[in-house]
Amino acid sequence: MPASIFSGVTAGQLFHGVPIGIAFGLFFWKTDWCFLPFCYLFITLKITSLPKGMNWLSLYGVSALCGVGFTMSLFIGSLAFEETGVNLLFDERLGIILGSLGSGFLGYIVLRASLSSCESIRPTTKTSDD
Repeated sequence: MPASIFSGVTAGQLFHGVPIGIAFGLFFWKTDWCFLPFCYLFITLKITSLPKGMNWLSLYGVSALCGVGFTMSLFIGSLAFEETGVNLLFDERLGIILGSLGSGFLGYIVLRASLSSCESIRPTTKTSDD
């Protein structure tokens, strides 16, 4: 069985400023900026309305999934740290993985919790046996 790519990761590498900053940026910043100004503010100002069948919790769960961002994060990170002369590409990728996993987990948990509250809104379908 091949060794894990994280087998040599130390606590110092894990809690370095670069991976922590990137993970927090993906986890908190993208979630909050997708939800607060674009969803909450526009709905409360009556610019748009809450979609049918959704509640605030499910909308926040979808916003949490916005923090899952591998492609652009890897692209921007490689551009930012490529020319520095300091090998921070591992730190950058570790932060992207941690932030994306955290956002995906939070989005799953919130959407799973909101599913039961949306059950009463979901229309019932009639079968041909009725």
